Amino acid sequence: MHVIMFSTRPYDREYFEAAAAKSPHQFTYIEAKLNKETAALAQGYPAVCVFVNDQVDADVLEVLHAGGTRFIVLRCAGYNNVDLATAARYGMQVARVPAYSPHAVAEHAVAMILCLNRRIHRAYVRVREGNFSLNGLIGFDLAGKTVGVVGTGAIGTVFCRIMQGFDCKVIAYDVKPNDACRGLGVEYVELDRLWADSDIISLHCPLTPATRHLINAKAIARMRRGVMLINTSRGAVIDTPALIEALKRGHVGYVGLDVYEEEAGVFFEDLSNEVIPDDLLARLLTFPNVLITGHQGFLTHEALTAIAETTIRNLTELENRGTCANCLAVEG
Repeated sequence: MHVIMFSTRPYDREYFEAAAAKSPHQFTYIEAKLNKETAALAQGYPAVCVFVNDQVDADVLEVLHAGGTRFIVLRCAGYNNVDLATAARYGMQVARVPAYSPHAVAEHAVAMILCLNRRIHRAYVRVREGNFSLNGLIGFDLAGKTVGVVGTGAIGTVFCRIMQGFDCKVIAYDVKPNDACRGLGVEYVELDRLWADSDIISLHCPLTPATRHLINAKAIARMRRGVMLINTSRGAVIDTPALIEALKRGHVGYVGLDVYEEEAGVFFEDLSNEVIPDDLLARLLTFPNVLITGHQGFLTHEALTAIAETTIRNLTELENRGTCANCLAVEG
């Protein structure tokens, strides 16, 4: 099957070419993001491969359908950027990669915690300039601290296990509690208690109408002063203006973000010779206690291999059966 891949980066091509070598699928790689203006590039392709910041809304799906596209394959787990109802109306199947390497994202969240706590990012720059002073670099022991985990799917479960290894008390919230986490001794609590009791809060939930701006001014007000917030899930789970106000007041003590509410057009791009157009992101970058990475939590050899292999398998099943095990259905 001929497939056009949008938002292609060099690592995408490397891993997909390796995974597709023994398959019947042929890929056309383009760097452009999928949107209404670029959708016409998929004319004649029965399948398109998209990533987290590609737009797969009703307008785009209309163009894709008219051009003969039958299958949308996501090389990621999240699918909040896809209008599933419209896709179903056009008879288009949408498949995703539900799990690739939960360790990759969970370990990245832990790395952010350690970096923020021990000011590694600041110490690195300081030492590079010949400044070996330890002033302002005091951290805290993780042992004995309470870590609140929002979302205990595969990634959240791995994260819980790692934090228990630091002798942390782990509490969690999920609309569907996970028996595997309960087996680890994780206590499930309501959100109000999680906000109030946690020294560190890590987000591992999908973006849904219920989780959009889950971290808002009201939630932050219930948190301990000096709380550390880590987000490796989806940017819009956090209300960015509310977060900035809490940082300015000192109520939030540390922030680690691998995702950002308005990351499209910024993350995955080299803007080193340009002015960052997003005022909120620019403001976040001024805080010494904020650590931002450009959506790289998934970026490990194991995860990239799994993503490519699962996507190829999805395409093969779609071509042979018209559906696959990882196809998405309209909820409700």
